[in-house]
Amino acid sequence: MTPDLTKQVLTSTAETVLARRYYLKDSNGNPIETWEALTRRVANAVADVDKDQKHHKQLQEEFFDMIYRLDFLPNSPCLMNAGTDLGQLSACFVLPVDDSMDGIFTAIRNGALVHKTGGGTGYSFSRLRSKNASVRSTQGVASGPLSFAAVFDAATETIKQGGKRRGANMGVLRIDHPDIMEFITAKQDQNSFNNFNFSVAITDVFMQAVEDDADYDLIEPSTRQVVKQLNARKVYEKIVDLAWHNGEPGVLFIDSANRDNMTPQLGDFEATNPCGEQWLLPYESCNLGSVNLANFVVKGKIDYKRLKQIVRSATVFLDNVIDCNRFPIPEIKEMTLKTRKIGLGIMGLHDMLIQLEIPYGSDKGREIAGEVMRFIRDAAEERSIEIAQQKGPFPAYDSAVNAYKPRRNAALTSIQPTGTVSMIADCASGCEPYFSIVMVKHVMDGDRLIMVNRYFEQVARREGFYSAELMSKVADSGTVMGHDEIPVKWQEIFCTAQDIKPEDHIRMQGVLQKSGVDSSISKTINLPNNATREEVKLAYISGYKLGCKGLTVYRDGSRDHQVLNTKEGSEKDQQTAVVSERGPVKQNLPDTLDAKRYRVKDQYQKSVYIIVCFDENEKPMEVFAKFPFDNRVDLKDKSTMWTTTCRLVSLALRFNVPMDEIIKQLDRSSGHMQDLPAQLSKLFKSFLAGTQQGFSSECPECGGPLRFEEGCETCHDCGYSKCS
Repeated sequence: MTPDLTKQVLTSTAETVLARRYYLKDSNGNPIETWEALTRRVANAVADVDKDQKHHKQLQEEFFDMIYRLDFLPNSPCLMNAGTDLGQLSACFVLPVDDSMDGIFTAIRNGALVHKTGGGTGYSFSRLRSKNASVRSTQGVASGPLSFAAVFDAATETIKQGGKRRGANMGVLRIDHPDIMEFITAKQDQNSFNNFNFSVAITDVFMQAVEDDADYDLIEPSTRQVVKQLNARKVYEKIVDLAWHNGEPGVLFIDSANRDNMTPQLGDFEATNPCGEQWLLPYESCNLGSVNLANFVVKGKIDYKRLKQIVRSATVFLDNVIDCNRFPIPEIKEMTLKTRKIGLGIMGLHDMLIQLEIPYGSDKGREIAGEVMRFIRDAAEERSIEIAQQKGPFPAYDSAVNAYKPRRNAALTSIQPTGTVSMIADCASGCEPYFSIVMVKHVMDGDRLIMVNRYFEQVARREGFYSAELMSKVADSGTVMGHDEIPVKWQEIFCTAQDIKPEDHIRMQGVLQKSGVDSSISKTINLPNNATREEVKLAYISGYKLGCKGLTVYRDGSRDHQVLNTKEGSEKDQQTAVVSERGPVKQNLPDTLDAKRYRVKDQYQKSVYIIVCFDENEKPMEVFAKFPFDNRVDLKDKSTMWTTTCRLVSLALRFNVPMDEIIKQLDRSSGHMQDLPAQLSKLFKSFLAGTQQGFSSECPECGGPLRFEEGCETCHDCGYSKCS
């Protein structure tokens, strides 16, 4: 079927992302493609695997149609590189790290070649002998996995992936490795291993020891001898503490993953790709794509007939990707062709549920999500079996080991991050709920641009509760919840990531995993800023018991700022606002105030500290800016400007000027997303919303806010993603 090319299928945000990251460019960096041209390039390149077959032309149109209409999108490397000289179409790989200098630096070299072509890498450092273990060849002692992980990190830092994608790594260490405590705390200050996500590979033995409050063994990899014991519950609580602190390390349930290993004769899983959705054997690659569930609701019902057609076509597409791929090293090509694993995932799950008028966090929402994922898995397997009958099963298939019907692909489904890809499709990422329904985008003249979710705007206008004032209120509060103008039914249906209970996030992941996911799921369990360590602990236990193969927990705001509470007195002086006949009077302050310190980055990526002092009702009363090195000559002018701004804001606060008026003036004064007025405005908005979430991490490319979703930080303004 030839699509109607006169119909506009892309949003302006999608066009911006495509022009910036995906379209081919001329020597001056100007795009030379359109969405139609890109789609044709990708469809033809992947269909050409079957160019000698009668159905070749039909396949070209099939692939073109589903991508152009945004029913299915392959991963970013495929969109970027299919039909080009680079031709590397895989998103990520797992590389072995053997316990020798040759093995370690071979892995670093191979990782560099992967990053150069636009892929991400997963490494297990569990084979490396522990710190201070003996090294016979040199009569010395080993420096341990963390010292070598730092070398991997430095190597990644020097390589910009294909000019379009940053280096991204997953570092994994088994819970029974002697250096596990050093690994758990390695990213505590957020200034180390910035090119890595760290996850602990947790075993069933360890989880049982946690439950029993028992000790467990640490095993030296080089000798396989028990060298020490630790109390499992104390180690577990340390993992929880660090995850509560800033979301790392994540946890991977390695035994759960290996129970579903389709080719155990080839070895055990040791690591995942950078976002955790693909467990891979050494040298395997993941070849990913996602079905856009937002496009399959018609008159309040799921169009399963068309969904099956797209899943069948997408399965053929991803299988063909393996054959037309140009792999960065021979070992990866050999292993990928041996198992032919694909990762058919989803995006737009929340869009689908919204159109069905079902809350994401409800039992019904999980029921429908499970049914759809099972349907996709079954349809993909059916098509993979048919391809195997035509082209043969994956070469590693062994009927004596693999107790299932011969199929083309050892693994079929996963749920991966779709950050920039879902921005192209204008839908929610992966299986995540929307992070926000109404967003504010600041433009250079200081005005606010309100961006409203298309479904919410349609409903609000249809139901008669739409207004610019309400949209602004929703944007400032960050949620549709608690606004009297919005009927309770729609508050529940448009409930976002921060509003959904953590246990409902985990239940959704568990249902999807059991229903129809061969590999794993990249999903973030969002917790409110005031979540306790006990809630993080329960999240991990729940995920394990529900059969999840990995888990990422993120407490809102935990990466966004570092807060230092200071109390210089045990008693607070009473304060009262004074008004005279002449007008407002400046409020007197006591000698001692509570304060919080927030670390931010200015537009030059230099650290600045903002200290906010509060009265006993937690109302901001004074603001100070502090540079770490105020004596630097190049900071004097800037320091003076920031200090003056803080004094004026403090004066307004002490005269009881309404905070929304202060915010309005700060927004109008902002010239850059990271200058002081913009930073103060963001902070004060969080105070108004009652969240005190403070500052979001900022996009290194456009200065917009980064959101932690699907185990990765993503900018919804420009499409930048730390992992894709």
